[in-house]
Amino acid sequence: MHLTPTHLQKLLLDPAAHPRGQPHLSAASGLVRVGAWLYLVADDEHHLGLLPAAAAAAAAVQPQSQAPLVQLHRILPGDLPADTGARKKRKPDLEALVLLPASPAHPNGALLALGSGSKPQRQRGVTIALDAAGRPAGAAQVVDLTALYTPLRAEFADLNIEGAFVANEELHLLQRGNKGDARNACITYALAPLLAWLSGTLAEPPAALRTTLFDLGTVDGVPLGFTDGAALPAGQGGWLFSAVAENTDDSYADGECVASAIGWVDADGVLQRMAALEGAPKVEGIALDEERRLLMVTDADDPARASRLLVVELD
Repeated sequence: MHLTPTHLQKLLLDPAAHPRGQPHLSAASGLVRVGAWLYLVADDEHHLGLLPAAAAAAAAVQPQSQAPLVQLHRILPGDLPADTGARKKRKPDLEALVLLPASPAHPNGALLALGSGSKPQRQRGVTIALDAAGRPAGAAQVVDLTALYTPLRAEFADLNIEGAFVANEELHLLQRGNKGDARNACITYALAPLLAWLSGTLAEPPAALRTTLFDLGTVDGVPLGFTDGAALPAGQGGWLFSAVAENTDDSYADGECVASAIGWVDADGVLQRMAALEGAPKVEGIALDEERRLLMVTDADDPARASRLLVVELD
């Protein structure tokens, strides 16, 4: 089974608003829809990106020049180096973005951006409170994820958290496999104590409820690895994921993307089916829109190239 993505727009922005004068985002890694807005993170930026969801959806029938620009919202202090190698070493590697429900600490909910955990400086998270309209409210709060990630690193030496989603009062983190360790995993936590820990009212993070391993197969000898996940609508159960086969032996080095796919997991955590994406776009973030189409953002792996917003019709 194959799915054919439709290109909606490049993730362009006003270069005057970017700390390095870049006219686009080039490493989009997570995507969430909140009401009228699409939020995205890029793994080598200190900002969130915002797009009006309706304008982005209409971009498919508009001239490219009319596609909305990405708005930037700072979530970490300071700026990263312009040099590609130096930036890679220092970047927070925010690979996952998840919408958290309303809680005492965040009455209108919040966004949580998660570092991959693949290096010590990548063990940070950022919570961004939302207002009633789904816009950022107040300063972002940095969270040290070391205590959460240390038990995971005992199980996955090459830890690489690439996706996250909330479903059934649980937070699910997606560990991405590679050629060095092809195991993919969904690591599940009870949501309430995790929210309490993130807000500082619980001293230690909760232990994982369970870890479910997935074998996603290989393409030309390269294993497919999770890049993001999204819960299916309430009442339907289960979740979707994106995966790519990136020709690399570890979580640090980039490699050629030889294939990409979308997969369906049922409410019992069983992989039901997968569908290859035509053209093998390196999809790193997914979100369902109001029409239950799947929106996707890509990582260009090249600062000179813009990430893209794609959409695919689902069965």
